Amino acid sequence: MNVNQERVSRVDGEQRLTERARGGDLSALAELLSDNYPFLVKYLIKVTLHPQLAEDIAQETMLRALEKIKLYNERSKFSTWLIAIATRIFIDNRRRSMKERSILEEEVREQQAGRSLRFRLASQGGEWSEVLDALGQLSDDLRLAVVLKHYYGYSQKEIADIMGIPEGTVKSRIHSGLQALRKELTDHDLEAYQESPKRQGKSLAAVHTYE
Repeated sequence: MNVNQERVSRVDGEQRLTERARGGDLSALAELLSDNYPFLVKYLIKVTLHPQLAEDIAQETMLRALEKIKLYNERSKFSTWLIAIATRIFIDNRRRSMKERSILEEEVREQQAGRSLRFRLASQGGEWSEVLDALGQLSDDLRLAVVLKHYYGYSQKEIADIMGIPEGTVKSRIHSGLQALRKELTDHDLEAYQESPKRQGKSLAAVHTYE
């Protein structure tokens, strides 16, 4: 079986699982959630820069997906649907947090989160890239837009659907985020980041159904 055949087989297998899950098959849903959990946590670590927070949001996302599985209409990849749920949870949590903390406290928290992630990666033999360091200097809104666009390959319209904001705002945030990254990175680093592997998901037509 060649690469294309394997990919088609994998997609067909996921479609069968999602159909069964939407029909009430809990074992199929459990398999879907288990398969996508590591991918979701990696995405959330890039967004939050905080491993424990990423795990917490991922678990809340799993619960939300369990409750709302019948609303998933299969027009987007299941992983894309999960990313949409997780992103909205992160945004909502940040809004509540901002109401309770001062801007200075938030900046200190983000700096501590970055140091914590750097230490954790180092202690586990992982690598801390300059790009990840630079992303930590961006605001959450800019970091989300840049990561979704240039790491996962979503279009501006798809990102707008995920984040629940106008497409023009997405375009502005990506532009501002890349400008800020240019100040932190060399041209070589930035080019490598922008050419990072794209995600395999496509349409985001159904992401609003997570609610």
